[in-house]
Amino acid sequence: MSPSVPLKTLNNGATIPELALGLWETTNAECSRVVEDALDVGYRHFDSAQHYGNEKGASEGIAKWLSEDPANRRREDIFYTTKITEANHGYEKAKASIKESLKKAESIKYIDLVLIHSPMSNREKRLETWKALQEAVNEGTVKSIGVSNYAIPHLKELLEWEGLTIKPVINQVEINPWLTRKEIVDFCHAHGMEVEAYCPLTRCKKFDDPIVVKLSKTYGKTPAQILIKWSLQKGFIALPKTTHKERMLSNLDVYDFTISPEDMKELTHDNEYQVICNWDPTVYRG
Repeated sequence: MSPSVPLKTLNNGATIPELALGLWETTNAECSRVVEDALDVGYRHFDSAQHYGNEKGASEGIAKWLSEDPANRRREDIFYTTKITEANHGYEKAKASIKESLKKAESIKYIDLVLIHSPMSNREKRLETWKALQEAVNEGTVKSIGVSNYAIPHLKELLEWEGLTIKPVINQVEINPWLTRKEIVDFCHAHGMEVEAYCPLTRCKKFDDPIVVKLSKTYGKTPAQILIKWSLQKGFIALPKTTHKERMLSNLDVYDFTISPEDMKELTHDNEYQVICNWDPTVYRG
């Protein structure tokens, strides 16, 4: 069993494990098994989305695992996230889509975190979506709300909105040593928002980078473990993805070493900007 994953405290007092299993590209059919495997090895945080099409499978995997040992396994120890796709932006569409996401998650009773998946609609629809999210929190069916892929203009738009009653707890963006987004990160932290790093493993594109290879040898760790540890030491919530149980366990095995300040500096490329996923809605200004 891997070490317990430390918790971070969000600006609303809720806690969230700092390491999660990303469920992007995991089919609904296999998602229940993947989530159960992850729970078995120590994951307690799962990142789904309406766009992924696996909300039901993810929720059912959590529910099944909890039901196998109800005396010792508690729903409140699991953190489940989903996201509202841009096609569902706007007050009425967002309300309906939240209801549908809750229906798919009925086996686990509530959703811990709902994010706006991207800002790629327009100001009116983004803010109407946030209004619907605030209402969901007030109703108690959603515990926390946040955003994803928001640049500073989008964050300011929300924080300065007169209808804001609940601040976002998180901004989830693609982050890795070659895409550090320092300005967005600094803005989020200055306003009490945690930052989640998706694609922290760079889709394996940087596993053979000379610095990563060198640090892997120095610390006796895999390239994936080096990149995950970089995210954690930067203070991010890391969202590596895999469907293989042995890799899940390896990705959790990052709590027995620390990358030195000198090595962190060498690995960090603040002046480079490489979007590994080839999709960067933070540049959108609509």
